[in-house]
Amino acid sequence: MTNPFQPGDIKVYKKLVTAADFARFEDGLVHAVCSTFSLAQAAEWAGRLFVLDMKEKDEEGVGTFLTINHKSPAFEGENVTIVATLKAVNDHEVICSYKARVGDRLIADGETGQKILKKEKLAKVLAPKTA
Repeated sequence: MTNPFQPGDIKVYKKLVTAADFARFEDGLVHAVCSTFSLAQAAEWAGRLFVLDMKEKDEEGVGTFLTINHKSPAFEGENVTIVATLKAVNDHEVICSYKARVGDRLIADGETGQKILKKEKLAKVLAPKTA
């Protein structure tokens, strides 16, 4: 792992809200706005942008935690901008805070954690256990 970043550095990810982002469960559509799940996935991707620049070819990132405070709706056709701010790198764990906005309106905020591991180690950890 190579870390060219300092706490306070940022990465930006932009996401267009589509119908695929709406909140749906087995019983159908909940509401026609961007779901918390979809925002969480975008927030994790924004933090992963740091991981992509840090990991070596024989390494991969894996999520360790995610918090999301969903504050306001994002509607179909709106562009959500997620700004991830590097908080710390602790023993190969990349910790970011983020804010998701549509224009000046805060949609969500929270934190993400992703750990960079050797692909070989990750494959062993994620391998199905046999009885």
